[in-house]
This record gives sequence, C-alpha cells and structure tokens, in this order.
Amino acid sequence: MTPSFLLQLLLVVPLLGAIVVAGLGPRRGATVRWLSLGATLLNLAIALAVAASYVGENHRAVSDTSLTFQPLFTTVADLLPLGPGSIQFFIGLDGLNVWLIVLTTLLLVPAVLVSWHSFSTVERTNEFYAWLLALEAAMIGVFLSFDIVLFYVFFELTLVPLFFLIGVWGGPERRHAARKFFIYTLTGSLITFLGLLGVVAFCYYQADTLTFSIPKLIEIANIKFREGEPLFRAIQWWVFAAMFIGFAVKVPLVPFHTWLPLAHVEAPTAGSVLLAGVLLKIGSYGFLRLCVPLAPDAALSFGAPLIGWLSVIGILYGALCALAQDDVKKLVAYSSVSHLGFCMLGMFALNAVGIAGSMFQMINHGLSTGALFLLVGMLYERYHTRQMGDYGGMASRLKLLALFMVFACMSSAGLPGLNGFVGELLVFLGAFARRPLLAVLASAGVVLGAWYLLRLLLKIFFWTAQGART
Repeated sequence: MTPSFLLQLLLVVPLLGAIVVAGLGPRRGATVRWLSLGATLLNLAIALAVAASYVGENHRAVSDTSLTFQPLFTTVADLLPLGPGSIQFFIGLDGLNVWLIVLTTLLLVPAVLVSWHSFSTVERTNEFYAWLLALEAAMIGVFLSFDIVLFYVFFELTLVPLFFLIGVWGGPERRHAARKFFIYTLTGSLITFLGLLGVVAFCYYQADTLTFSIPKLIEIANIKFREGEPLFRAIQWWVFAAMFIGFAVKVPLVPFHTWLPLAHVEAPTAGSVLLAGVLLKIGSYGFLRLCVPLAPDAALSFGAPLIGWLSVIGILYGALCALAQDDVKKLVAYSSVSHLGFCMLGMFALNAVGIAGSMFQMINHGLSTGALFLLVGMLYERYHTRQMGDYGGMASRLKLLALFMVFACMSSAGLPGLNGFVGELLVFLGAFARRPLLAVLASAGVVLGAWYLLRLLLKIFFWTAQGART
C-alpha cells in the first residue's frame, strides 16, 4: 500500500469503526470494546508506518520564507467544482503534522483501555466508543488537511463528539461544562473562518485564482508580502486578529481559558486525556499552520509581543492556580494552561530554536499530561474522590501506580533526562534570543510547576491524611 493510501486509511479506519460500533446492539459491550481497541491499534500501526515512510524520504526542511513544510504523500480530489480553484479533499503529511498524528493515534489506545470498566450499565457503551472513534477521525482530519474548507470542517467536527462525551458521560456539572466548551470554541472558530475567507478573497482579487489550498494561499501571500503589496499589509492585521481569536480559545491562552478547567473536571477520563493531549494542540497547530505564514508581518510586529506576554501570564497564572487546587483533576487542568503557555512562547519567538521547542513541547505535553489524567482516572475509579486531602500514603498500597505517577510528574516538571526537559530548554533558548525579559519571567513557571507537582505526589502518595510522612 502506498503512503497516500495509508493517509486515507487514517481517516477511514476510525470513521468506519465508529459506524460499526454505533450499529451494534446496546448490550454488546464486550464486542464494542474489543472492536474499538482493534480499530485504535490498527490506526496506530498505520500512523507509525506513515511516519516511518516520511522520515525515510528525508524531506524535513522548513522553508525560510513561509515557515511551512513541503507536504508529502498527498491525496487531492475535487469536492466542490468552483472552477480552477475548487474546494478539494487535499490531505498530506509534513513536518508539522506527522508527530501530532502519531500522538493522536497513540493516545486513543489508552483512552479506550481506561474506559473499559467505567460504566455501571451497558446500555450506552456502544455510543460512547462510537463518539470516541469519531473524535479520533476528526482530530486526524484537522492535522492532515491542506484545504482551508476541509480544515475548518474537521476543526468544527471535533466539537461534536467531545460535546457528547462530556455532556452524557461526564460529572455532575457535565451539561454546563459541555455547553460552555461548545459555545466558546464554536464562537472563536467562526471568527477564525471569516479571517480565512478574507485571505481567500484577497488571493482571488490579486491572482485571479480562486483557491482554498493552504500551500497555494501561503505562496501567494508570501509573494505579495515580499513585493510590499499595500493592500495585503492592510488586511493581514484583520486576518491575524480573526485567526488569533479562534486559535487562542482553542489553545487556550489567558484570558480565553475559562472553559478549560470545568471541561477537564467534568469530562470522563478518556475525554480529559484527548482534550489535554490532542485537542489543545489544534489551537497551537493552527497558529503555526495558518496564522504565522498567512499574516507574517502582523505575526512578527503585533502577534509576537502580544502572544509572548499572554503566554508568560498564562504560564504563571496557570501554575499559581494549580498550586491552589485540592482537586487533583483541576490541578492537572490548570497545569495545561501553564504548559501550553510554553508552547506559544517558543512559537512566537519566531526563530528556528523556539519553533522546534514549541513542537517538542506540544508532543511532550500530550504524553505527560495524558499520562497524568490516565493515572488520576485510575485513582478516581478506585476511591471516587478527586480531593487530595482524602488520600494519603497511597504509595504503600499502590506501588506500581505510585511509580508511574512519579515518572509522569517528573516528566511534566521538565526533569533533565526526561522528555519534558528538551522542549522547555529549546523554548527558553528561543525566547531568550528574542525577548530575554519574557524568558526570565517564564522561568518562574518551571519552579512553580515542580512545586505543585511535588505537592500532588506528597499529599496523595507519601503523606498520611494528617500530613505525616509514611
């Protein structure tokens, strides 16, 4: 099978799995679970094969002018024939999306496994796993899309499965959390879509070609930027502002973050894993895929200082809020606000080191925070409480769980030798080269991160309920 065909399978396998699982009887719980696990394992194998093919091709060089990678293994087919620039089913693989796709398929496997015995009844088990697989297809679709309309369709489709996962299988305030999540992200993405349509209209006006292809739009935009086209310089500020709103909500950047802690707390464990591990990365990926290359002047002169300061505020605010929590799931949720601040700080240093660190941090955060939510979910399944004060001395009872929790916390804290260290180091090197003050302020987030994570470990695993060491 060719890599291009494998890219299509990455979308077809979970979508087909969702349809099959949804069509099974409501009491076929065991069959539903095994089919869902099989679909996620197959998709992981396909993603690894595609990534290996991409690395083997040795096409990983970033363009100096557009900050975009050359897509490989593409599949292009007309969806809506609007002339030479028809809306296309245009998917491909490049250096920005390859490891995010692997991360998505990897996290779906433990998301299925951690939900294996999470239901007191079996009546709606097939619906849960169907939405989970549909969410996988939508997330992979966002990363694979190289057509603006296709990107937006998949971007919006991610809202629907997670809305139901939170609203039906979440905690006591699940409906409020689902509505808030849906309204925030839908409103932001609609504004972003208006900005993207503005780019399409400008390129049609300038090049007399109607195209929705992201590489082609970036090529036209960069040509006009180098030529000093005054109209493009005028509209790109509005384009950047529109895209900024939608992607900032999705990241989320402070002050657009208020939907996230509630969504994390009320979501089922699988939903929290995918929300933190993958869905938040869609926002930062959108900035790097669309916002920076389509509005380069605005990103450099306006976006870099604004997002740099918002990132630092988010790093410190998220860490301090995490430090104040006794609800362990809310603590990990606020830690995501802090860690995504590091991703954005490195990205908008707008140098090679910072962007590399941002990409590393996206993957590392997905692995470490996904692991934390999985482990917290295991604790909750046993004891049905998220309050750290209700635990104590768990290391003497759950030795293996304590070992993995220490490992995940140290990774999240950026301990040298673990994956979190590499991303944070590159982010700081890139940020210090561009804005030393922001890098110095952000370094306090590392100290605070170690503080709240060590506090989590001590209160749950190494202290008694009264505070004495075990």
